[in-house]
Amino acid sequence: MPRTNLSMSISADGYVAGPDQSAEHPLGVGGQLLHGWHMGPESEHPVNRQVVAEMMDGMGATIMGRNMFGPVRGEWGDSDWTGWWGDEPPYHCPVFVLTHHAHDAIELTGTTFHFVTDGVESAYAQAVEVAGDRPISIAGGASCARQAIRAGVVTEIDLQVSPVILGAGERLFDGFDAGSPQLELVRVLEAPGVAHLRYRVIPTPR
Repeated sequence: MPRTNLSMSISADGYVAGPDQSAEHPLGVGGQLLHGWHMGPESEHPVNRQVVAEMMDGMGATIMGRNMFGPVRGEWGDSDWTGWWGDEPPYHCPVFVLTHHAHDAIELTGTTFHFVTDGVESAYAQAVEVAGDRPISIAGGASCARQAIRAGVVTEIDLQVSPVILGAGERLFDGFDAGSPQLELVRVLEAPGVAHLRYRVIPTPR
C-alpha cells in the first residue's frame, strides 16, 4: 500500500469544521479559526511551511468529499461550479471527489477533478493507479476522512491542533469504536498557535 496521508486542521475539542457549512461559511461557522496557521501571517513560520509542503508537494493523487469540493448539494443540474480554488487549484495532481451524483471530469490548470459515485474504495483504487510510486492525500472533509479510515487505506494521520473550542460542527472520529483506529504518535512539531501531530495508523487484521 502506498503512503496515504490524511491531513486535517482540528480544534482542541475535536472538530474539523464548524456548524452550518454553506457558500458563505465553507468551513462552517468559526471553522476558519482552525486554519490561521496556513492562511494567515503564521503561514510564513518555517514549521508551518514545512507542514504545508508535506501536505501538497509530490502527491500522486488526492481524494476529497463533495462537501469539500463545493456547496452544491443533490443533483448538479446546470451548476458551473468548479471548486473553491479558481482556475489553478493547489493540488497539481488528479483529484477524486466522492459523490452520489455523476459529473463529467473538470480539467483545470494542473489539476483534474474526477467524480466517483461508487465509494471510497473505488476512488482509492483509481488514485493508486494514477499515483504510481507517489503518495496519496486524503484531503477531507470529515465524512470522506472517516470513510477512508474505515476502509483501511490511511497509513498516517496529520492533525494540526489549534487552541480553539468550536463546541459543534463536524468531528473527525465520530462513530468509531474505542481503540479504533489504532494510532502511534510518531512526531510532534510546534509553531505559534498550533501543534502538528503525526500518527502512524497501525494496520489491523481483516
